[in-house]
Amino acid sequence: MEACRAVSTAPKLSAHGGELVDRRLHGSSRSAALERAASLPSVTLNPVNLSDLELIGNGAFSPLTGFVGAADYGRVVDEMHLASGVVWSIPVTLAVSREEADRLPPDGEVALSDEQGRVVAILELAEKFIPDKEREAERVFRTTDVAHPGVARIYDGGDVYLGGDVWVLDGPQDPPFAAYRRDPVQTRAYFAERGWRRVVGFQTRNPIHRAHEYLTKVALEVVDGLLIHPLVGDTKSDDIPADVRMRAYETLLADYYPQDRTLLSVYPAAMRYAGPREAIFHAIARKNYGCTHFIVGRDHAGVGSYYGTYDAHKIFDEFEADELGITPLFFEHTFWCHACEGMASYKTCPHGDDQHLILSGTKVREMLLAGEIPPQEFSRPEVAQILIEAYREPANKS
Repeated sequence: MEACRAVSTAPKLSAHGGELVDRRLHGSSRSAALERAASLPSVTLNPVNLSDLELIGNGAFSPLTGFVGAADYGRVVDEMHLASGVVWSIPVTLAVSREEADRLPPDGEVALSDEQGRVVAILELAEKFIPDKEREAERVFRTTDVAHPGVARIYDGGDVYLGGDVWVLDGPQDPPFAAYRRDPVQTRAYFAERGWRRVVGFQTRNPIHRAHEYLTKVALEVVDGLLIHPLVGDTKSDDIPADVRMRAYETLLADYYPQDRTLLSVYPAAMRYAGPREAIFHAIARKNYGCTHFIVGRDHAGVGSYYGTYDAHKIFDEFEADELGITPLFFEHTFWCHACEGMASYKTCPHGDDQHLILSGTKVREMLLAGEIPPQEFSRPEVAQILIEAYREPANKS
């Protein structure tokens, strides 16, 4: 009875652009498509394509119904809007070589396969076009430097982009973190069952240290529920592996977060490292998962020194609130202040840096490699221990 009352009081949040997209085929439609795919020309998808396909299929990338065509591509690169006028900050593309493009019909269906040859989707090919990769890199990533992982990915990809709607036939095989894999329909149902009217999403590709814990709990003070939504798709080789991070999240949430107001679920996207534009991209996806608010921290989705510390905050000023449909919560750099005897930021703390516990990523890695647990004011000891074991594992195998 309580669950029924909760469902009735929780508002229905619109998906980005209107309705939540579902491009997944089931039953006889799926069987017929699989049979048809056997005689179609085929394109093999890389891990980033596969992540994008899954998120198009389940509606996380609503209103996209496929890989973007030239009109959407141009508007997104230059104006951060789709041709329809809906806000969209990063083009979701499918690149192939010129040779591959030449063997595909100008229109018609194309089978999309994973790297094991398993057909996972059908692309209704609408167009083939030549992108301006230099402009895409400059506009989306604010650099054409190939040392930037997002730029390198663009330049390493094929010279022709395929545009068209997709129909997803199969999701990933034996996906990692299956117990935490919820699509937007499922997260929305979870929030509704609990009566969460206001839900804040937290994007992370790092372990949650005390600073992250602080800002998520501050956010939780003003909403009904918190979605911890770690990205578990393709990342840089030197990022902490997703399985290690998940162990840290599980440990932290078990002991330090309210179980009835927190949900841990994975976001199977690839990391773009697009800084400000990716902050918008991440916010839109979390809106589709059912979040009303989204945490934007310091150097969100950044890499190296390509973006200003708070550029990901400033970019939200370029849009009207109703264009995005999700409320950003901006947080500055937080730290432990010895004088305040607690977590603080430069907004709330009057003391100098001599009172602040601030450790660089390099210093933390050195400590973990040496088996040394950072101060508990910086990281929960349980989390640090998981990271120490992970850092030591490669050394033990050698």
